[in-house]
Amino acid sequence: MAAVTAHAYQHILFQADGPIACVTMNRPEKRNALSVAHMLELTACFQAIGEERAIAVVILRGNGPAFCAGHDLNELLGRSPDFYRYVFEVCTRLMEALQSIPQPVIAQVHGMATAAGCQLVATCDLAVASEDARFATPGVKIGLFCSTPMVAVSRNLPRKKVMEMLLTGEPISAHEALLYGLVNRVVPREALEAETRALAEKIAAASPFVVGLGKQAFYRQLELPQPQAYAYAREVMALNAMTADAQEGICAFLEKRPPRWPTASSS
Repeated sequence: MAAVTAHAYQHILFQADGPIACVTMNRPEKRNALSVAHMLELTACFQAIGEERAIAVVILRGNGPAFCAGHDLNELLGRSPDFYRYVFEVCTRLMEALQSIPQPVIAQVHGMATAAGCQLVATCDLAVASEDARFATPGVKIGLFCSTPMVAVSRNLPRKKVMEMLLTGEPISAHEALLYGLVNRVVPREALEAETRALAEKIAAASPFVVGLGKQAFYRQLELPQPQAYAYAREVMALNAMTADAQEGICAFLEKRPPRWPTASSS
């Protein structure tokens, strides 16, 4: 885990407790707004986590009163076209990193998650929100349409609800986010950390190798037409069935005992 912990981060905190890692956005005075430096640190951290076999699940959270307020608007005044392209390229690389690493990433959301902050939630594999959480794509209100957040949010929510969020900029509540599929569960604020941890522990109990294989296959098949998706999934599952983890899991089930994951013991 040295590759992750050795880095001197300025805008984020990293800690690991057994197989579960926590990445905390740590710009509370800016409501964890995503400056370029902040996004580069998050990307580097997640890429390093992706190389760590000892980490099975990652929780992404924010310090202070909000989860994430989106892009740092102070960086978006009076800059060149090349700089703007760079900002949104860096943001895209961050979102791609979240989904490309083998470990599932759970967003632990409190307060506001707006614009690119809402995009972060939509990009994470799972999300747990406190009852006070709010989600919005409010760029239209300041003349900057949330076009890149739209990509992730529109892949989570129904089309007309996404268009309403984009065109009005009005926030939705945590319970609306649950209803429309942006988050997995909503809990009281005081239970947020424990509930997120409990979800992470359930995932960490499975074979990390198989979970990583499944996460990759999930995103790969999503954009394929159904016949190609089945052809791809068949091959993945056939290869998975031959692995030591699958054989151990099947034996453990038939023998009515807990599995002992070979890849976990050899990591």
